[in-house]
Amino acid sequence: MKTQQPLSKKFLFVSRWGESLDIINTIKLEGHDVKMFIEDKGSKEIGYGFVNKVTQWKKHIDWADIIVFDYTGYGKMASELRAAGKLVIGGTEYTDKLELDRNFGQAELQKHKIKVIPSKEFTSFNDAIKYIEANPNTYVIKPCGETQELKQLLFVGSDDEGLDAIRVLKAYEKSWGNDFGNFQLQRRVKGVEVSIAAFFNGNEFIYPINITFEHKKLFPKELGVSTGEMGTSMFWTKDSPIFEATLLKFQSTLAKHHFIGHIDINCIVNGNGIYPLEFTSRFGYPQIFIQRAGINEPMGELFLKLAAKKQFKINVKKGFQVGAFIVVPPFPYDDKKTFNLFSKDAVVVFKKNGKEGVHPMHLKKVNDEWLITGNTGIAVLVTGVGNTMKDAQKMMYNRISNVIINNGYYRTDIGDRWTEDSDKLWSWGLL
Repeated sequence: MKTQQPLSKKFLFVSRWGESLDIINTIKLEGHDVKMFIEDKGSKEIGYGFVNKVTQWKKHIDWADIIVFDYTGYGKMASELRAAGKLVIGGTEYTDKLELDRNFGQAELQKHKIKVIPSKEFTSFNDAIKYIEANPNTYVIKPCGETQELKQLLFVGSDDEGLDAIRVLKAYEKSWGNDFGNFQLQRRVKGVEVSIAAFFNGNEFIYPINITFEHKKLFPKELGVSTGEMGTSMFWTKDSPIFEATLLKFQSTLAKHHFIGHIDINCIVNGNGIYPLEFTSRFGYPQIFIQRAGINEPMGELFLKLAAKKQFKINVKKGFQVGAFIVVPPFPYDDKKTFNLFSKDAVVVFKKNGKEGVHPMHLKKVNDEWLITGNTGIAVLVTGVGNTMKDAQKMMYNRISNVIINNGYYRTDIGDRWTEDSDKLWSWGLL
């Protein structure tokens, strides 16, 4: 008996920076009709040759069976389209605010009876410096609003008196002046950083949930500048004490706001408790691609079931999934001249045939060759899976060794922290 092919559906992806190319390409390869719109001017070329690109997404609303928004900031629009009867994956005004307004996110955590790390918002560097002098401690400086996209401005202090934070604030004042915008000072809590993520179908969370460990610094052993992300390790689980203490408490609130999509909460955990840091109320990058490596069902079908508010369990692989970015200059900085000189239109070369586990990021396709485009220098993400973390890492680094990118660099220790982190999490009863 022949297995029935899924009916082809029309997917319209509305993307802020072109980050979701890999998922869009995957859904196209699954046999669906896909169109992609990118808002950011500098990212417009991403996806050419891979998928059908459109310049005005609103003209294609009636054409689409399902609309996917890949970033925060589209919540109002997504809610209006849902109310009009469209199948939509994307945020709401409420979930956008959870991520984009740090103070609101913290207030909502407290409202849901979840303890938070003390933090205070500032508009003036001088006020913040005076505050640290009056309250010496270890601090994290977190930009708010638009500036929070520049991940290298996030500063995690280590000095008990906050002297390093004061030095950084003085440097920011010289280089940014009044253009920096609002920022938060948060007390630094030491422990294991872990993210809890799940899909939500408008009524409830869909299981299993995903436990993620991010590696944010540019160099191995967490050295260098904060990049937003260099790689991640993860696994799926049907229950987690951290999930129960944090995200699960938002289930009825998310249902009230008709949220359909993916949500993640990043926490620091230690022997004293679980401290949520911030929300990501959209797909995480590269989280969603590494999740895809661990999901055994077609992504298009998963999205359609989610948007249609179906109850289901995600069919996932046992064990672990890891992923590492291969990046090129000027990453993680924004420098058009360096990008054009070293990286623009550089070719991604494969030693042996087979692109298994290599996910296109800021690329276009010309004559079947993958070329780097955009402006940030994220070339590809490479994933591996395995029953143990070591197996997953081995597969990933074998795949990386098959990829040649001129001037490419990546971290060689993604997943290494697991041994130590898992010991701590077991001892605290959090796994």
